Order: sequence, then C-alpha cells, then structure tokens
Amino acid sequence: MTEASLATREIGAALGRMTNAWNDGDAAAYAGQFTEDADYVTFFGLHMTGRQAIEDSHRALFEGPLKGSRLTGVTSPSIRFLRPDVAVVVAGGGSSLDGVPDPGRDSVITLTAVREPDAWRFASFQNTRRTNPAAPAGPPTRR
Repeated sequence: MTEASLATREIGAALGRMTNAWNDGDAAAYAGQFTEDADYVTFFGLHMTGRQAIEDSHRALFEGPLKGSRLTGVTSPSIRFLRPDVAVVVAGGGSSLDGVPDPGRDSVITLTAVREPDAWRFASFQNTRRTNPAAPAGPPTRR
C-alpha cells in the first residue's frame, strides 16, 4: 500500500469517527476529530474557533434541538493532497431529525485534514446547505 493510499484510508476513518460520534451524540468524540485550533463554519455561517468551542456547541445541540439526530447518506469523500500531511476533503450527505432522510437538510462539507503525530484531524470545516435539490449531493467532479 502506498503512503498516499494509507493516508486516504486514515482520513476516511477520521471522517467515519466524526460521523459515528455525531450519531452517538458524543460531543467530546466529535470535537476530538478536530485540531485544537480548528476553524468550524456551520451551514448558517456561524464561525467557531477551537476544539473546545466545537465540543461545547455540539454538546448543547446533542442535548437539545439535535438530540437523536443522525447523519445520513454521507458520500465517499473526494480527498486531494496539497502536501503529504495536508489534504482537502469534500463530501456530501445530510441529516435526519426523526430517522427519515430529509433532502432539505442535505449539505456539502469541505474540510482540511492535517496529519498530527497521533492521527489525522480536521483543521477546518465548512458546511454548505444545498438549496437546489436537483444538484448532486456528493463532491464535485474534477474537469
């Protein structure tokens, strides 16, 4: 296995851990997938800085309005390496509040993955809600 294919697999695993933590309602595990100084931008434009802010805000969400929510339809990510230790990740997916996928909640997320000494983590996260249901939910196709 090449170093790039191993890194791609590890980044996919980090994305999987992030998804599983959301689905478990585990704010600490969710935030643990981000760097200490991560930038996190929600679909409505709220910008948070730092792992602790990500954890605190998600704890409030998981205990309140998003309690029991699940990420759904997370697509295979597009991973493009900028350097061997930095990659841009684009993935599509959505969320469900009642167990039924809701196309109105579909988004495209963009993350910057960085290799830290113990694991790949995300240094940035941007969530963009899809407003055109006819548009594909997954990562863009390269030309």
